[in-house]
Amino acid sequence: MPPRPPAFPRIIGHRGAAAHAPENTLAGFRKAAELGCRMVEFDVKLSSDGIAVLMHDQTVARTAGGAPGAVRDMTLAALKALDVGGGFGPAFAGERVPTLEEALGLALALGLAVNVEIKPCPGREAETAEAAIAVIRAVWPLDREPPLLSSFATDSLLAAKRVAPDLPRGWLVEVRPTDWRAIVAAVDPATVHPDHSGLTAQIVADYRAEGRPVLAYTVNDPDRARTLFGIGVDAVITDRPDALMPIAEEAAGS
Repeated sequence: MPPRPPAFPRIIGHRGAAAHAPENTLAGFRKAAELGCRMVEFDVKLSSDGIAVLMHDQTVARTAGGAPGAVRDMTLAALKALDVGGGFGPAFAGERVPTLEEALGLALALGLAVNVEIKPCPGREAETAEAAIAVIRAVWPLDREPPLLSSFATDSLLAAKRVAPDLPRGWLVEVRPTDWRAIVAAVDPATVHPDHSGLTAQIVADYRAEGRPVLAYTVNDPDRARTLFGIGVDAVITDRPDALMPIAEEAAGS
């Protein structure tokens, strides 16, 4: 059996609080905490020199104002030279790419639980998982709720299962494959994280019947969140935690 599911809240900030602050930044973590989040999700890749950093895309262009460069080809120093806040808004100009160590340290200081999405560059699936786990082992206290490790990459999840079987794993899935039960059996995730757009009550029931809580992404519409909670979704990952928190409270009281 997988490690027990983490004690996650019903609202999880996506890449921090991505509608309100630059994604995958320390500013985003601070904003999520300010908005009342108790848990944030964020993406981890490796620099060319093997340092785990927060970044979603294969290249830095979208979040760094059009700057060129593939993450896998850039050193930590090169990534740290980027401005990943100014493109979001002038108030965030000069925001830097955080390392995973920096991100976990701030999450601990803010009292945030974390969902670490392993977002490997192609061919670095196991390496990225192992590097992220090494940082978690060095930084995260044993008396705090353990980080939830999620990924679309089954090879990353299998590496996490091998290296850190005690850390809970979350299987990210965009479109459910026909062999989903075989994948669940192999990965043995504590949670399943499906794209909300294709979710039905039956699909949610299928996952929950396997003993896997359902954390749906990326949900920004209050009416859709209300529907998802109504069909049994356990939590939603959102860019707009402030907009969805009343819906979660409503669902909890119903």
